[in-house]
Amino acid sequence: MKNRYMPTAISLYMNYFIHGIGVIILAQNMAMLATKWHTNAGGVAVVISSLGIGRIIVLLVSGALSDKFGRKPFVILGIITYMLFFGGILMSSSIAVAYIFGILAGIANSFLDSGTYPALMEMFPNAKGTANVVLKAFISAGQFILPLFVSFLVASKMWFGWSFVVALVVLLISLIFVIFAGKFPAPNEDAKEAEAEEEKEEGPGAKLQEGNLWIDGTLFILYGYISQATFYLVSQWLSQYGASIAHMGDTSSRALISYYSIGSIVCVLLTAVLAKKAVKEIQFLGVYTLLSFASLLLMYLFPTALICSIMSFVVGFSAAGGVMQLGLTVMSTFFPKGKGTITGAFYTAGSIASFTIPLLTGAMSSNLANIILFDVFIALAGFVLAVLITIRYYKLFGKKRQGGANLE
Repeated sequence: MKNRYMPTAISLYMNYFIHGIGVIILAQNMAMLATKWHTNAGGVAVVISSLGIGRIIVLLVSGALSDKFGRKPFVILGIITYMLFFGGILMSSSIAVAYIFGILAGIANSFLDSGTYPALMEMFPNAKGTANVVLKAFISAGQFILPLFVSFLVASKMWFGWSFVVALVVLLISLIFVIFAGKFPAPNEDAKEAEAEEEKEEGPGAKLQEGNLWIDGTLFILYGYISQATFYLVSQWLSQYGASIAHMGDTSSRALISYYSIGSIVCVLLTAVLAKKAVKEIQFLGVYTLLSFASLLLMYLFPTALICSIMSFVVGFSAAGGVMQLGLTVMSTFFPKGKGTITGAFYTAGSIASFTIPLLTGAMSSNLANIILFDVFIALAGFVLAVLITIRYYKLFGKKRQGGANLE
């Protein structure tokens, strides 16, 4: 807590609390939005896919530019663009207009990712994994609270748009703070310090060990796609799966997303505790991806209310509890000198998943069981990739690189 960047970090975390809301707000208001836009659930799913397009458009470029111009401008751009999304969706009267604002949401997320993930790794160089995983806790908190708030609005017969208005107010407060009081380190400052330390220990000209761009870069890009696809798919369709396949009521099926979010928050807390004990980020990847596969498989094989409730918690724990953020942190170990660039590349792969998964699942929406089965195979592919990344990590670094630490 003595870290001078802590107030700015808290503001960054609050942005991702709202991002957690933004990821599922269209799905949680699907019925109301479908009526407003004169379409059905499949039409709303198409709008949801537009978020992925927005990320694809700017993420790779904005990541590289944040290495050059710093993190703060991109955080500010992200907040402003997200505000346009929340306000724009409320004003939209058709799929076409909503699609444009959905693209803006993806662009906003790209700007935030390009500025926030590298900034946190630079603010807390001795706790990169923990700092990034805590972001996931705030995302999950937003995803936990929103379904409850939407259920309250529905039960009270209040305007669904209040969920959008609250998000706008929080973002406005964050924007004012970041503009006038936000403090950020110089881009890649920690890597320069680490290389200087390496030269001090090994002699002049010593370089940091790095991964192979083609082999390791390809593995991480594929992992970025798969890890995003695994939790993005289930977060969008879990409530509908519970209602249609497990025959749960409206409130209890919406609560599945809350169980999912609680699981992700518990995972973040556990990961933070284990990181304090010097458990490496790489050691989490295989375990968490295996749990994701197993929990989704059980949910598909035994679609009862009890199993869906329990497995929602487990899949939230394993797939949405920060495993993607841990993957990015491990990638920064392989490629330490361009955190903005690798963040852009890693999350561009994820954004492709955000675009393609809703389109694929929208076409499969007549059979929700097949959607979950599809996610089972995606999670299995994620486990295979995690194993390959782990093998590469120990081949390159052995026991030299240590895991997380406290936020100092």
